[in-house]
Amino acid sequence: MTATAQAEPLADAPVLHRRDERGVHWITLNQPRAFNVLSEEVLADLQRQLDAIAADAGARVLVIGAEGKAFCAGHDLKQMKASPRLDYYQALFAQCSQVMLSILKLPVPVIARVQGLATAAGCQLVAQCDMAVAVDSARFGVNGIDVGLFCSTPSVPLVRNMQPKQAMEMLVTGGFISADEARARGLVNRVVPADGLDAAVDEWVRAILAKPREAIAAGKELFYRQRELGIEAAYQLAGQAMACNMMWDVAQEGVQAFIDKRPPSWRSSGQ
Repeated sequence: MTATAQAEPLADAPVLHRRDERGVHWITLNQPRAFNVLSEEVLADLQRQLDAIAADAGARVLVIGAEGKAFCAGHDLKQMKASPRLDYYQALFAQCSQVMLSILKLPVPVIARVQGLATAAGCQLVAQCDMAVAVDSARFGVNGIDVGLFCSTPSVPLVRNMQPKQAMEMLVTGGFISADEARARGLVNRVVPADGLDAAVDEWVRAILAKPREAIAAGKELFYRQRELGIEAAYQLAGQAMACNMMWDVAQEGVQAFIDKRPPSWRSSGQ
């Protein structure tokens, strides 16, 4: 992928993807009438887009958003009911898990731009992103239990965002929480009025663009790896990562710029 902006995608495509000249990618779920459900086709399209971003050496940040009243209502239950076979369900949930893991493994920060309802696998998608900002009217739930289906795969990132008892409450009751409660529990970083959503996203994007890409990429990888380790192993891994990071030109220049009381050479004032 080149450093130039992509041509605008087809407006009627179920998943829209564009990139600007700064390396900022936007993925937008674009089936508002279907509440942006994650059908097999949408999951496959998301995977293709995430793979393309992973291969883009100039990528700097990804924003995942949606059109309509719902951010994402989870899996397509009608499609699931039409194929009542174990092998089909195993493949479907493996497909969804691969999308979530691809978000985790991207070497750039991923921001969820939540403009509406996020439920089941849609709530999972928010939880899997590195950062999330939501409008004050958004609601969040993992309510598969309402139809007899415990949201097992959504529970994986959910319990890594909030305390276990808070996550279990949502999983076993199917109850929804407000945007403010989602912030209090750690599911989203910020809650803003609808007219402030894009400004909040842009603030984060500009902050990320002002930092060296390689340091953020290495830091994101370390952040998620150490979280799954015991504390001694985590400190060992983190210490080695910081030592290697300190040897990079960007860190040497950044520290020298701090000592000299000047901006580092890699920071562009135009970003």
